[in-house]
Amino acid sequence: MALLLGVDTGGTYTDAVIIRDDVTVVASAKSLTTRHDLALGIGAAVRAVLGQSGVNPSDIALASLSTTLATNALVEGQSERVGLVYIGFRERDLLAQGLTDALKGDPVIVLAGGHDHSGTEITSFDANALENWLTADGGTVSAYAVASQFATRNPAHELIAAKLITEKTGRPVSQSHQLSAKLNGPKRALTAVLNARLIGMIDRLIIQATSELKSLGIQAPLMVVRGDGALIGAELARARPIETILSGPAASIVGARWLTGADHALVSDIGGTTTDIAVLRNGRPAIDAAGARVGPYRTMVEAVAMHTTGLGGDSEVHFVSKGLQGDISLGPRRRIPISLIASQAPDVVLPALERQVAASLTGEHDGLFVRAVPNVARDGIGERETTLLKRIGSTVHPVDAIFESRAEMSAYRRLIDRGLVQVSGLTPSDAAHALGLMNEWNTDGARMALEQFGRRKTGAGNKFSSDPLEVAKLVIDRLTNQTGLALLECAFTEEEVSFDLPPADLARHILTQRGLAGHRGLVRVDAGLAVDVIGLGASASTYYPAVGDLLGCNMILPEYAGVANAIGAVVGRVTIRKRGTITSPAEGQFRVHLDGEPETFVVKDTAFARLTAHLTEQARLEMHASGVEDIDITASHSIRSAKAENREVFLEATLTIEASGRPRIADS
Repeated sequence: MALLLGVDTGGTYTDAVIIRDDVTVVASAKSLTTRHDLALGIGAAVRAVLGQSGVNPSDIALASLSTTLATNALVEGQSERVGLVYIGFRERDLLAQGLTDALKGDPVIVLAGGHDHSGTEITSFDANALENWLTADGGTVSAYAVASQFATRNPAHELIAAKLITEKTGRPVSQSHQLSAKLNGPKRALTAVLNARLIGMIDRLIIQATSELKSLGIQAPLMVVRGDGALIGAELARARPIETILSGPAASIVGARWLTGADHALVSDIGGTTTDIAVLRNGRPAIDAAGARVGPYRTMVEAVAMHTTGLGGDSEVHFVSKGLQGDISLGPRRRIPISLIASQAPDVVLPALERQVAASLTGEHDGLFVRAVPNVARDGIGERETTLLKRIGSTVHPVDAIFESRAEMSAYRRLIDRGLVQVSGLTPSDAAHALGLMNEWNTDGARMALEQFGRRKTGAGNKFSSDPLEVAKLVIDRLTNQTGLALLECAFTEEEVSFDLPPADLARHILTQRGLAGHRGLVRVDAGLAVDVIGLGASASTYYPAVGDLLGCNMILPEYAGVANAIGAVVGRVTIRKRGTITSPAEGQFRVHLDGEPETFVVKDTAFARLTAHLTEQARLEMHASGVEDIDITASHSIRSAKAENREVFLEATLTIEASGRPRIADS
């Protein structure tokens, strides 16, 4: 009998589940995610599930972790400061693939160097310029990203730069060629930048999780879910945290399949920050061939074809002063629900809300509270940000009480972007508390926040609403509507038939919307989803029945839907894919591109054998590092050729080695 522990650390909750022999859920539990010290939330959830199950910690044979923290950080634009070393490119190449936006003003240097498509050096690497820049930049960044032109054909300059950075700064370095074997330098650079941004966060998570499990007496090896739903060893995840984007959502797809056995369905997982939607076909989620997209970023990371939108139970509620009536929109940022922060700091939150509700005028920051996040790197912040952080200290404050001048508001926004402070405001979770759909936290705080929100003025100069419950219903209706739009957009995107309009436009098209309402006039219009939707997440049972009614589809809400991510975290397989390229710099020559200098052969089969052996060895090493001993290996390749004088001329080949297996189960 093997007992397996799955843990999922989300933006709001940390879930834990114990499964026996990959077949039966023994117990499940939840605790609040503690962002300032993730070990606290992990420990609370694991202790709770051990207590419910009566399982001895030493009997746990395998532990696995999935997380939405990386996804949430990229969606919300919160991350640590990084530096980019861009080798062999032009300054204007920084504008490609959204790289400049992703850098957000963080330091970057464009250096001479790089190679051509065959791996031949174009210009020698300017190591002196890099040394000078590192000296000037000092320790103002938490990690570095290095991207060199055609590094996938010859990574020599990335390797030199990484070695120099490590020697001079001791900071982590993300090399683009280690994250993807594909061409497209700016996109690889973007992926390396995002990987560098996430290194500190994921590193802390894994270290804290490992330490907490050991303190509880669990000695089993720790795995981490990758964005394609496969498992990898914890050490690999620490080196390549970008691969954990969509980790939580991917685990939920694996969990949905395990819970329901469904072959064809849409899977929609609502968390605190995001809603993640994917299509299940023939029992398997599709992999996004173009690379995982999270928020505004298209990466080169292989992941489930997931449609992620900044919509969740803890999404920020916005007042839209549109027309005479006013309106509400949700997301994409997460807010700590007022009901939650009021339960944690009632002496601060409740009196402030009472004061704001009683005031004759509505303030710009009414209904908002702030607290600092401890144990987060504060490199590179300015004097105003530092002063404001000291003023906030370690307690909760109404936002309208922390400013000494309007000039500090920009510093406040920068602290939010860096993830150094958390903001609490009105969310759908508060609306659910007020309507009696949830009762976990402080309902009085939720009702006062709704009353304060209703005092905002519409275009006609009237109060938006005098009834807090009416505001709550409008918030829940907006969540239902936006979820329905997200599901429709995903369905239109994945349809095999083209409708000649962008999926977002189709989902919002007047005919689609009238069809959802069942229009009957001279014309009959019907619209909806023709497949089941599997609703997952702690709040799925609260919000998703109405979504099923809106879309006219069968909404499946399985038992343990609230811990599907944790289930998916531990029932998956370890899969490692390695890709390599063979090019032909001249007729009769076959150049194999490796991790160092390329090797050239005059016999094609010899080149293929060399690359196959190299990739297989890489895959085996990573599989062993992930605790897999019984390894299945498959190989596939694609060849590009051209016809010249009635004969086939070899141009290029891509070889893929895939290794898979279940992780080793510890002896109990």
